[in-house]
This record gives sequence, C-alpha cells and structure tokens, in this order.
Amino acid sequence: MSASIIGWAHTSFGKKEESIEEMVVAVAREALAHARIEAEDVDEIYLGHYNAGFSPQDFTASLVLQADPALRFKPTTRVENACATGSAAVHQAAKAIAAKAARVVLVVGVEQMTRTPGSEIGANLLKASYLPEDGQTPAGFAGVFGKIAGAYFQRHGDQSDALARIAAKNHRNGVENPYAQMRKDFGFEFCRNESEKNPYVAGPLKRTDCSLVSDGAAALVLADLDTAMASERAVLLRSLAHAQDFLPMSKRDILAFEGCSVAWRQALDKARLTLDDLSFVETHDCFTIAELIEYEAMGLTKPGEGARAILEGWTEKSGKLPVNPSGGLKAKGHPIGATGVSMHALSAMQVCGEAPAGMQIKNATLGGIFNMGGAAVANYVSVLERIR
Repeated sequence: MSASIIGWAHTSFGKKEESIEEMVVAVAREALAHARIEAEDVDEIYLGHYNAGFSPQDFTASLVLQADPALRFKPTTRVENACATGSAAVHQAAKAIAAKAARVVLVVGVEQMTRTPGSEIGANLLKASYLPEDGQTPAGFAGVFGKIAGAYFQRHGDQSDALARIAAKNHRNGVENPYAQMRKDFGFEFCRNESEKNPYVAGPLKRTDCSLVSDGAAALVLADLDTAMASERAVLLRSLAHAQDFLPMSKRDILAFEGCSVAWRQALDKARLTLDDLSFVETHDCFTIAELIEYEAMGLTKPGEGARAILEGWTEKSGKLPVNPSGGLKAKGHPIGATGVSMHALSAMQVCGEAPAGMQIKNATLGGIFNMGGAAVANYVSVLERIR
C-alpha cells in the first residue's frame, strides 16, 4: 500500500455544543495545517458519517468544503458502513492514492448523537442489525450484544471477571487520553459489581460494558509516497484488509467473529508480519464482550480462551500486546462516523511518538487497528508503520 498519513486532527469526544458542520470544518482545517498542505493541493475528499437518523442534516459530504474556498469543486464523497464508517472512508482514500487517481486526500469522520432523544438512539443503532431477525430486540444494539454475551457465557462459562477487567483497563487508559469522553478510573470492583450506578443493561452486560453515546470528529491527510517522504512525518498504511460478512447472525457462528479473523489474517499476510510484531492494537470495543471475542479472532488466544489475555495482563499498556491504550470506544466514546478515523489518528500519533505522554506506548513502531460495523459484519484492519 502506497498511502501514508501525513497529518491529523481530533476533537475531544463527548456532548458537543458545536454543530456537525462546525466540527467538520474545524478538524479539516487543523488536519491540513498539521500536514502543512494547502487546500488547493487536495485532490479528493472522503467524509465518514453514519447518521441513520442522528442528524437532520443529511447529504453532508459537501460540508467539508466549508473549511476553505479552495476545496470547492474537489471530488467529495460520503462513505458509510455502520460503525466501521470511519475506516471505510480511510480505506477508500488509500485506494484512490494506490490507483494514482489522487496524490493528496483529506478524510474526515464525524457524528453527533447526543442531541437525539434517548428513546430514538437505540432504534437508530439497531439499523446496523438485520431487522427481520433483530429489529425488536429490547435495549437496541446493546440487546444484540447482550445476546452474544449470553451465548458466549453459555458456551465458555461465566466471563464476568474478564469483562470487568476489560472495562477497568480501558477506563484506566482513558484517563491519559485528553480526547476521551470519560476520563475516570472506575476500578475493577465497580465494573464487576451491579449497583445503582452500574446496573445491568442487557443480558450479562452492565453499563460499564457498553460504549458511550458521543459527538465528535477526527480528520486525516493521506498522501502518496513521494509527497509523504517530503513531509514532516509519514505513517505508512503498510497493509489494509476489509472482509464483509453476512448481516443475519443466524447465517454464521456469531461467537467466532469470522470476518474479523479473515481481515486480520489478510492484513498481517500482506504486511508480512505476525501479531507478535505489533507494538499495540486499537480494537473495536463497542461492548466489552466484543473486545474479548476479538482477542480470539485476531489470534491472540485460542477460541474460548480470550479471558486469559486480560486476566493475565497481556493487553495492559505494560503487557505483551497493549490493546486500546487510548481507552477504546469504552472510555473515549463512539461517535460512529468518527470512530475509525479517530483510531487511525491516535495510532499514527503512537508510532510517531506524538501521543499524549501517559498514553504513549514506549518504542511503538507498528500499530494494528480493527474497526467493526454491526456485529462483526463490516470488518476493517489496518497496519500502520512510521517511515518518516
């Protein structure tokens, strides 16, 4: 893959007063300034925006042009693939560069969820499931993953300790991430035990097992190799993989996350790497059960043994493969269209040694990203390496 990240921008995630337009414009301008690229030198633009009812303003691709008059008439496309929308936009940008259709591409991801009434949020998110089978699931998408967690417990035993360890790890990591929505270390005991402040939400999942409803935006500037090597920094997208699976969970073993496994295998093979070569991974912990199953799907443990990775400390920041040093979706927040772009921006910071001090993984050289849409339906993996 010839595309490299040469600049980025990231809002804090949380309940934002700014509009979608304001967030898009802000990160687009900041990313171009960070990359030291003039707007007129951008060849193409991709916007990741899920929406599904969260925003009255649809047809949002052209909002990016508001960042600079010189962006007018640039080819601009909105990309959407459920919760993997941001990574889908990044991958499309990389393909445009690989095809030599563009030299410099601006990618923006955005979502504004908190202005939506609570009763509608679950219904909007449930649109990323197969409605004929799951459209009436209580508790919305949390209910879908609650069913997955319940089935996993039934097959492999009670995993409550492991899920609480994952939640506690990610909240602890999020304290050091200035972009995170929730910067509070709740500790294992709070995450493990049901309480008035941590009730069960769906199946065995408690509130601390669920990612946050969030607003926010992130942006990247991608460039071809010649441009990147003349830039201040260059983070090569060393390999990319995308595996799309069936939408109905009834057509697959939902506890295997097979699309995740396929995407990881393809990306590592293309990069001529193994999981052991990676310095860290940012993975899609929309719910703690997802991170647990992803340990198995990426090949960190055997099927059914994902708990070992967290209980033995493998995925802590000091472990053999730190997972979600940013705090993940669990602490950082999950503004859907922005999530995948955020994962790439924060991973680029890591391999450049430019992550916030407490979040920085020592001597990080290779980063892996897994961003998932739906229940392991849209599966995107990226491997990042600094080359300048």
